[in-house]
Amino acid sequence: MKIFLTLILAITAGSALRAEDNPPDRLTLAEVSSAALAHNPNIEEALSRWNAAKERVAQEGAWDDLQLSAMSRLERFIDVARNSFPDQTLSVSQIIPLTGKNLLRGRAAADEALMAYEDARRQELDVAAQARGSFYRLENARAQVELNRQNLVLLNQIAEVSRVRYQAGNQGASDVLTAETEAGKLLESAKDLGRAVVAEQTQLNVLMGRDAFMTIGDLEETEPSLPDISLDRLRDAMFANRPEIRSAEYRLAADKERLEIAHRAWIPDPTVTVESQRYNYAGQGISEVDAGISFNIPWTNERKYSAATREAASNVAAAEHDLEARRIEALGMLRNALEDIHTALHHRQLSAETLLKEARDGAKASEIGYEAGKVSLSDWIAAATNVRDLEAMQRQQTSDYKVAVAQLEAVIGAPLTTLSTNH
Repeated sequence: MKIFLTLILAITAGSALRAEDNPPDRLTLAEVSSAALAHNPNIEEALSRWNAAKERVAQEGAWDDLQLSAMSRLERFIDVARNSFPDQTLSVSQIIPLTGKNLLRGRAAADEALMAYEDARRQELDVAAQARGSFYRLENARAQVELNRQNLVLLNQIAEVSRVRYQAGNQGASDVLTAETEAGKLLESAKDLGRAVVAEQTQLNVLMGRDAFMTIGDLEETEPSLPDISLDRLRDAMFANRPEIRSAEYRLAADKERLEIAHRAWIPDPTVTVESQRYNYAGQGISEVDAGISFNIPWTNERKYSAATREAASNVAAAEHDLEARRIEALGMLRNALEDIHTALHHRQLSAETLLKEARDGAKASEIGYEAGKVSLSDWIAAATNVRDLEAMQRQQTSDYKVAVAQLEAVIGAPLTTLSTNH
């Protein structure tokens, strides 16, 4: 588990600067991931269940308890010759697991413990992905607030220019009202954006196990990139690392062990007994020592043991179907995760390289045209609003891309940096 935690921290640290190189009030992605993995109660619960499951292995693989029995005569109501019957008896019995059913039970318990481990690993993957996603969304929400503020300043300047021109008689009152109306819309949007910032701050604090009302300082800007990984390598890595698939594999192994136990249940384990007896009128401390062996007879209860074998075989078949279902489900999630990444990346590149550049050129041309009296104020505002929307869209798409990359690691079950062909 420590190795896995190290890998998770390594990928988060890889996209962030070292903590000591940043101001104390700047929160890094590595610090968020570390705090979330160290203090999240869901992870602690899963780890405790794994520790409990490990203790079952020794219990299931152990021999049955030694049995000790003692008897002593209290009263005899018939007249018999002395030393005809023992007066004290002490016996020790032990089942000898010659069939190895206890070892099979121990192996099944070990497989179940590994299932609990995979559950803990799933919790870690989910918490790490949630923490990183919340970090990226908070980063985006704050950037959206700043974009909104900048555009509000611009619209207020436009409104002021319109007011001056109106007072000079060069422009109608409708233009002033139009500019002020657009500024009012931005003020209204600012409230919603502020609500999004608070929501992500709360989520991030909760994931890190902190007070929800704690203030979160500046965030270190991150720019994760998708390593060069082939689809075949991703598929193989997912089948080898995804907790749900590994847990299904361990379940299948445990059910196969139980099927073998059901087969061996037809073979009884002997019980060896050593018994000592003492006669009151004899001079020895132990008058007699006996040894014996006993075992149950399962062959007379064919219905019971046959049903147990069929039950175990059905559980094996169910585990095989579950494993296949987990693999098919994982492939679907992998395809969707990759499509989310490629879609976000495509939109991000398109808005950054083409649309946003054209929109800014158009807004600049509209501003010049307005000052020359060739473009209406509505057209200038529309051009400026278009730039604002595209900038906000670009930030949102960048955030979506980062979140999608984090989700892909949760789907795969391993850090992407360990799978890169350049690694």
